[in-house]
Amino acid sequence: MPPSNVLVPLDGSPLADKAFKKALELFDCRVTVLNVVTPLDGAMSEGGILDPGADRRETAQERADRLVERARTQAAEVDRTIETAVETGDPAEVILEYSTAHDVDHIVMGGHGGQRSGIARRLLGTVATRVVGEAPMTVTVVR
Repeated sequence: MPPSNVLVPLDGSPLADKAFKKALELFDCRVTVLNVVTPLDGAMSEGGILDPGADRRETAQERADRLVERARTQAAEVDRTIETAVETGDPAEVILEYSTAHDVDHIVMGGHGGQRSGIARRLLGTVATRVVGEAPMTVTVVR
């Protein structure tokens, strides 16, 4: 059965952008783009680092707003309308909590490799690895 509600975590990275485009190609249903602004003491994310300072908080929020607005524009170019959300916290935790709270039935996300221990982390990245391992719905990782 095809999904009815797809979540795409978008952090501004090329793989996340590729995952977003793939989700729009594959699924003719509700698509929500989620950007997670990460607190300074939390896990690192390309989506924005939130420092206690008001200037940095505002800058991170502005960057997040630009990312989701860019996604809206890209969706409109292929005659699609998307929903968007910006949340703050640990990226994997927020993705998992958001997907459960909003009845998401499929997640499409970019996988980030790197110099990390463990084969799954090397292939997918730490956030994608956690989401794949803990999400109660199907997760497609785009590389």
